[in-house]
Amino acid sequence: MQEYAKKRVRELGLSGPAQIRINKAGCLDRCEQGPVVVVYPQGVWYSYIDEADIDEIIDSHLVGGKIVERLLIPQENSLVT
Repeated sequence: MQEYAKKRVRELGLSGPAQIRINKAGCLDRCEQGPVVVVYPQGVWYSYIDEADIDEIIDSHLVGGKIVERLLIPQENSLVT
């Protein structure tokens, strides 16, 4: 899924310095919640299943600035409401 996300961000012209960066990480202490995406600087955590979920995160959150509630992983002590 990482390569798919990178490809989509490149297609949208959003990759590069001071833009969107897709990194691979370990489980980020959320292994039981499956694959995880964290959007910074907001610190919004998402779980996803397929490419359609990745598309929704990119289109809604990264492009549109709107949190994807259905994929959100609630965080304790989070600034996200």
